[in-house]
Amino acid sequence: MMKKFAAAILALLATLSLAGSLAGAQTVKPSLPGSIAHPALWHVAGEAGEVYLLGSIHVLPPHVRWHTRPINMALSRADIFVFEVPEDAAAVSELQGLIQKNGFLPPDQKLRDLLHPRFRADYDAAVKSSSLDADGVDRERPWLAGIQLMFTQISKLHYASSNGVDSVLMESAVRNHKPVRYFETIADQFALLAPDDPALELQEFEAGLADLRDVSAGIRPMVTAWANGDQARLDALINGDLDQFPKARKLLLDDRNQRWVPQIEAMLKEKHVFFVTVGAGHLTGPRGVPALLRKAGYRVDGP
Repeated sequence: MMKKFAAAILALLATLSLAGSLAGAQTVKPSLPGSIAHPALWHVAGEAGEVYLLGSIHVLPPHVRWHTRPINMALSRADIFVFEVPEDAAAVSELQGLIQKNGFLPPDQKLRDLLHPRFRADYDAAVKSSSLDADGVDRERPWLAGIQLMFTQISKLHYASSNGVDSVLMESAVRNHKPVRYFETIADQFALLAPDDPALELQEFEAGLADLRDVSAGIRPMVTAWANGDQARLDALINGDLDQFPKARKLLLDDRNQRWVPQIEAMLKEKHVFFVTVGAGHLTGPRGVPALLRKAGYRVDGP
């Protein structure tokens, strides 16, 4: 996956960060100073219920303080929390099974041998930099090797999925015995990670190898825009890059937004206050969930 494309889907797929942690990326002990973030928050009022919408970057550095006063107020009012997918033990077990079944090459194939010769130096450099077992990576399908190599670089930046907004809020909801719902299943999102086209899968992996030397160039501007509540910049960084991949954009973003909106409309008919946390890329731009709800006639307070 290309650098910016890979960074973009960190704001779209919760399962990507979960898969990255399972694939072997290590969480680094915090060593960065804290920073204050002011991410955008939306509020939608329905005939019976209310919905708050918060965008998440699924991996963050430690000590990012994003609990603003409006977010804390919304959290205190909410009685049901909604996320993309579960991250509990059952979900982890299911994902492990899917990776085991769909993540490895046939015994007679090696990933390095499948690469065009001009990409092998970049592959060798990426594997060496990752400190992963070279033989182990060589047995993996390109999609899994790409995730694993990307997350080892992300961990060096002191970013971790355990710091992601959705992970923090999900843990809090479970700890406080709050009802939790999900838009999708692990299997739904896994289908987006593991392509059916082997040639395309290999091509995307080769295209992203050189960019693994500077993952920060993709993720840091995105996190900064999210932290500043700069929706225009965030939309350009995430959705602008996805415009180069129309098929991927449709599958990762547009189709899912369209499926989520009716679920949110159903929530608005219930006498509850929902706090919805999804990837930040789903909430930006003219095809984002807030825009779609406005188009459907709902009053949506927020940017």
